[in-house]
Amino acid sequence: MAALIYLADDDPGLLEVFSAFLENAGYEVRSFPTGDDLAAEFARREPDLVVLDVMMPGTDGLAICKSLRAVSNVPIVILTAKDSEMDYMHGLAIGADDYLTKPFSPSMLVMRVKALLRRVEMGRASSPAANDLSFADITLSHVAHEARAAGTSLNLTMTEFSLLRCLLEAKGTAVSREVLLNKVWGFDAEVETRVTDETVRRVRRKLRDAGSATQIKAVWGYGYKLEAAS
Repeated sequence: MAALIYLADDDPGLLEVFSAFLENAGYEVRSFPTGDDLAAEFARREPDLVVLDVMMPGTDGLAICKSLRAVSNVPIVILTAKDSEMDYMHGLAIGADDYLTKPFSPSMLVMRVKALLRRVEMGRASSPAANDLSFADITLSHVAHEARAAGTSLNLTMTEFSLLRCLLEAKGTAVSREVLLNKVWGFDAEVETRVTDETVRRVRRKLRDAGSATQIKAVWGYGYKLEAAS
């Protein structure tokens, strides 16, 4: 069964082009001229992935993203204006899984969608041996899709969960930004790594809020690693 994608953008031309490319890639697409229309349909039927433009009439895409994230872990891609750094930073901070800056090619959107949905499928197909991971006071259950630190649930998004899992699998050794980008988002090293850094920042905050003694340490010029308190 084809994955269902909801796409909201107030530009009819872009909606038509993006929808056509995604449908040609084998997806079922529902398009909406506003985020409010998308949210109303989301309440009736949850899709497999959401694509949201930031600047739309009515409720803006960032507010819609935040409201969807409060009730669902569905993958969300936000579309931001050129050079609008605050939009993508805010979007990632409130739980978006990825972003694209306009203008971009429709094939790039298809690539990002495929990568996110492939990660969802890989998660569902994980072997029992990969279900449980632990490091210091952090535990992760893949079957339950839950990570805990110091006994407290971290309430991670899908992307945050995947990133923490990669760090846990490394058992305290450093993981490069490029490896994280490829494993978590499915992209090559040529894609900018700001999305990785912002996701690490969010996971760090959730670990602190949970009272964890384990930290995500930056390895200068390379990447990140988990480090337990001595």
